[in-house]
Parts: sequence; structure tokens; C-alpha cells
Amino acid sequence: MIVRTLEECKNSERRVVSETWESVRMLLKDDNMGFSFHITTIFADTETHIHYKNHLESVYCMSGEGEIEVVGGETYPIKPGTLYILDKHDEHFLRASKDKEMVMACVFNPPITGQEVHDKDGVYPLVD
Repeated sequence: MIVRTLEECKNSERRVVSETWESVRMLLKDDNMGFSFHITTIFADTETHIHYKNHLESVYCMSGEGEIEVVGGETYPIKPGTLYILDKHDEHFLRASKDKEMVMACVFNPPITGQEVHDKDGVYPLVD
């Protein structure tokens, strides 16, 4: 059994921060669950370019509003209760509204391994 709190993970190496987002990795590859689970915050009035080339991703918006734009495709609004799934390793932009950050629960398969961030082509370090 794994029991963790968000606060516990925020105060550890499981917290990763950039200029436009924060990700608290509640479950990682080393937890042996076959997926990773993160609570990710996209900061208000920011745009984040994301490309998880080797991962399927499922994201549920818990609070805040914004939009997702798939590169070369559609733009969709995001609000609390919205679920989106990136099943083709879709390169995309996430934009949070000017008023409030977006907080989302994210599941990755295969699991993310830790602090790493992807390179410009969307590739994370290989997962064993």
C-alpha cells in the first residue's frame, strides 16, 4: 500500500517547477504501479509548450480555466470537470486564463521516472 499526501510530496524531490508550471509527482516509475500520477499547476496567464513523445497522457482539470491547442489541430476550452487524453503523443500548448491558475491531475503511461524534463523533440529519458 502507498499512502502519501500532496504536502509531503511538495516538500520533496518529487516537486518539479518551471517558469510556467509546477508538477508534484505523487507516483513515479519507482513506485511500480505501471503509470505515474501528478498534480500539475499551470500558472495564471502563461502558455506552456508540451510534447510527451513517448507517453500517453490523461488529464483531468480540477480548478481554473484555460485551453489546450494541439499543434496543427484544434483548440479546446478547459474548465473544472474537463478530461482530455493525448493518445497520439500530441504536441500541444496549455494556456491558463489571466485570472487563475489551472490545477490538473495527470496520469502518464509509461510512468515518468522523476525530475527529468523532455528535450525539444518531446523525448524524456528512456524508461527501462
